[in-house]
Amino acid sequence: MTTLAIFRRAASGPLTAAALLALAACGPEMPGSDTSPAVVPRPAEAPESVRQAALRRERAEQARLEQQRATREPSTASLTMRDYLRGIQDTLVGRGLMRTDDGTSAGPISVATLTENFVAIALHDEYERQNGALVHRVHEAPLRRWSAPVRLQLEFGPSVDAATRVRDRAAVADYAARLSQASGHPVSLTGSGGNFAVLFVSEDDRRSIGPRLAQLVPGIPAADVQAIVDLRPQNFCSVFAYSSGSAPEYTRAVAVIRAELPPRMRLSCVHEELAQGLGLANDSPNARPSIFNDDEEFALLTRHDEMLLRILYDRRLRPGMREPEARSIIQTIATELLGGNS
Repeated sequence: MTTLAIFRRAASGPLTAAALLALAACGPEMPGSDTSPAVVPRPAEAPESVRQAALRRERAEQARLEQQRATREPSTASLTMRDYLRGIQDTLVGRGLMRTDDGTSAGPISVATLTENFVAIALHDEYERQNGALVHRVHEAPLRRWSAPVRLQLEFGPSVDAATRVRDRAAVADYAARLSQASGHPVSLTGSGGNFAVLFVSEDDRRSIGPRLAQLVPGIPAADVQAIVDLRPQNFCSVFAYSSGSAPEYTRAVAVIRAELPPRMRLSCVHEELAQGLGLANDSPNARPSIFNDDEEFALLTRHDEMLLRILYDRRLRPGMREPEARSIIQTIATELLGGNS
């Protein structure tokens, strides 16, 4: 299993979610043996209206229990993280960073700039695995992307209240449509059976997430699970994308987003982690206007970034290509996207 791991870090001076409690279906206990010669009549089935009413009551009770858990007082650790992140957002916005425009006002983008930024972001990795652990070291990498449609599956920790879940789901659904349009690759939201999990979890939720991660990504390395469980305070969010063996096509991904994040940083994490999980793996200090830059100037996907996605999923590029083979094709696509502007 090949891993792409990306962590969104606090500006200097790929799976997580709370362990969701599975409700076990309770049925009548089966007898250990059948020794009675008598034939027991089969009970008459309940009418469909009765079964539906029971199902509605069960769902309502489940929702009540989840809401009850969500209204419990958060721990000191979670409250401290919430205040810490709010302070970071206030500071960044006060400095004119975390912009929400599309970057057009930053000026024209040249073919050379778009080409170099794509090479830096899509054909380099930020992390590599050494002795089972993820180590920060930027290095050249082959082009990787999804071949199958991307199906985003949202999961929330018990600490996330119902109203916040509705807002997050709407935001991700809108962004999925934008990613699909920008890349030309199918990206959509699904209720179950997804291949790209997006997990909103708090400090309180994240500690017992290991078993759920193993379900979402069978064979996930233990080091990745631990990196998520022990997510460092300076990491706002992260994404892990996985391919089968050494194949360059992604088949699974999981993004973890801190539930304590304030609104603009929360949406910014959604934008960056989901786009990076599609194959734009690296950040570059030269990329502008872009969210793929640790300077935090832009909070949301820009027009420049949409063009990077369009290049990434252009059929003239093939998964597994490296820079020497891909560069001239990238330049041709960039020229077409920019109308020949040099």
